[in-house]
Amino acid sequence: MNALEVSNENPAPDAAPPSCDVVVVGSLNMDLVTRTPRLPQPGETLTGSGFSITQGGKGANQAVALARLGASVAMIGCVGDDDYGPVLLANLAREGIDHRGVRIEHGCPTGIAAITVDDSSQNSIIVVPGSNHALTQADIEPLDTLLRDARLLVCQLEVPLDTVRFALQAARRHGCTTLLNAAPILPLDDALLALVDWLVVNEIEAAALAGQAIDTPDDARAAVAHLRRRGCRNVLITLGAQGTVAALGDELRHFKAQKVAAIDTTGAGDTFVGGFGAAIAQGLTPEAAIRLGQAAAAIAVTRTGAQTAMPYRDEIASQPSSHRET
Repeated sequence: MNALEVSNENPAPDAAPPSCDVVVVGSLNMDLVTRTPRLPQPGETLTGSGFSITQGGKGANQAVALARLGASVAMIGCVGDDDYGPVLLANLAREGIDHRGVRIEHGCPTGIAAITVDDSSQNSIIVVPGSNHALTQADIEPLDTLLRDARLLVCQLEVPLDTVRFALQAARRHGCTTLLNAAPILPLDDALLALVDWLVVNEIEAAALAGQAIDTPDDARAAVAHLRRRGCRNVLITLGAQGTVAALGDELRHFKAQKVAAIDTTGAGDTFVGGFGAAIAQGLTPEAAIRLGQAAAAIAVTRTGAQTAMPYRDEIASQPSSHRET
């Protein structure tokens, strides 16, 4: 099935929602991906070498990664009433994700992401939120049962911040562990950070939250200390090829990355969140969860696309491990 075909696999809308390991509250986009030798300069026109349309959005990406890596997942979000909306719903159904919490916003386009990937595997992304910005607190209230029964709530920042805050508060009331991937970065107050059990950010997002440049693992360690003072319980800063710096309780640790030949880093962070979150929801240790997230991301960057690159759990089990810790 290609990106624009529609499936009729959606579950009955009035069926009782089953329990799940993880609830994802977040965005659904259609990704419009171009490949170029290098990223263009302002005012410059380049000839691209490829184009594809694939399913994306940080929320949906993380939901797919979670499902492929062993978690049962429910998705809460919003799509438009254009041609892209049914495609995104059908894709969630194919991945075995409960999408009864994904609402269709009439008269609104589905979110899109315009992604350019260069020959060195770096990317630049422009997101047009569309229907994602129509997701409200009212969309989450009917799914209180899911939040009560789930082991983990996963949020990002491609939907309104008030909606994210409401979801985190609801999860806290029900004793559900919370994970916030603070991307794309927005100003966050300490009260919101105090609702987060696991803050996952890359070096750019961490730098914005901590107010300092992050170029090395030592820089990340200093940023982690700052974020802990702001109320974050546990902090993970992903540094790409330099690995992950993690504050786990009172411990500060550096997990080095597996060396791979990357061809496309699009969706690598979402894949890491999926692996880490799936492991946490299954009761694995934080150390094992980080290693699973890193192993999944290491596979994903050797493939093209976001969801199209995300591995399944059995693929990771067959890969040799080369992780080290400092």
